[in-house]
Amino acid sequence: MTVLARMSLALLALGLAPGVALAQDNYPNRTIRFIASQGAGGLSDTWMRVVGDELGPLLGGSVVVEGRPGAAGNIGARACAESPPDGYTFCILPGETITINPHVMKDTGLDPKKSLVPVMKAFVLIQVFAVNADLGAKNFAELAALAKAKPKTLVYMAPSISKVAFMEEFNKKHGVDFVRVPFKGGGDAINAMMTGTAPIAIFGIGNLRSLMESKKVLGFAVDSDARWPLALDIPTFREVGYKDHIIPSSFGIYAPTGTPKAIIDRVNKAIVKVASNPEFQKKHMIPRGLAAVLDSPEQAEKGLELDRADALLAIKASGLHPELAR
Repeated sequence: MTVLARMSLALLALGLAPGVALAQDNYPNRTIRFIASQGAGGLSDTWMRVVGDELGPLLGGSVVVEGRPGAAGNIGARACAESPPDGYTFCILPGETITINPHVMKDTGLDPKKSLVPVMKAFVLIQVFAVNADLGAKNFAELAALAKAKPKTLVYMAPSISKVAFMEEFNKKHGVDFVRVPFKGGGDAINAMMTGTAPIAIFGIGNLRSLMESKKVLGFAVDSDARWPLALDIPTFREVGYKDHIIPSSFGIYAPTGTPKAIIDRVNKAIVKVASNPEFQKKHMIPRGLAAVLDSPEQAEKGLELDRADALLAIKASGLHPELAR
């Protein structure tokens, strides 16, 4: 029996395909693709591209980022899940695609729990509860008083179900009735906020940084565990007494189920090396309001289970899907 044949038998005994195992020895030998669920210029697309610039040489190959936006991340997630699990396709997805979409979006053709495996939770997007300074309220108590004085007139915007859940709880706690309105995109949202059409918002802090610095917008609280380095005067939600449904918006790296664990671990370690660099974070993350997580695949999997449970509670509390409230 040849040496190669003996190796093949040994690999089969371990439940591994010989071709896959041998392919890992010279990985990568072609371009690695990262699918971003946002289009060019989107947060995850931009972050993945700057990571990819250093990731390719670090892995000894090349990296390309392909934007597949739409359907609240489902299009990118499905494209990733349906790719060969050979270590040459990964994706960066918002947490809601994995934790919330399966509950509220039916017939998507995707079960992320079965078809995708986590490589890491990459970062959380720090969001701030902010109001147009012309509104006249300087804190949550003053805002609640204003809402009582002007019932059904104060409008807010929030991009995630967990933040809608927070606002619904706020309404109940204070006996007020803030009204939620949808928005098409970041530019439209900022315009609505500044014109007073929708003067209250819970947005990524990086989007509102310049407006807060010029005092046109006031930040009441951020949804992180600690204060944001570039706005240390803004307390966290927990510091001002709010703890329910404060679920940070996160982005994670995933691979098709069946991708070799050795490759997942190698890609994980390479991304950690790039994105944990203090200079990288100072240049590419902190100004955008991104807090690095960069955990292991095992930690990411455990975190996902907790996130799924929290997501279901937030969906029910939001009132947006009464069919799930039972």
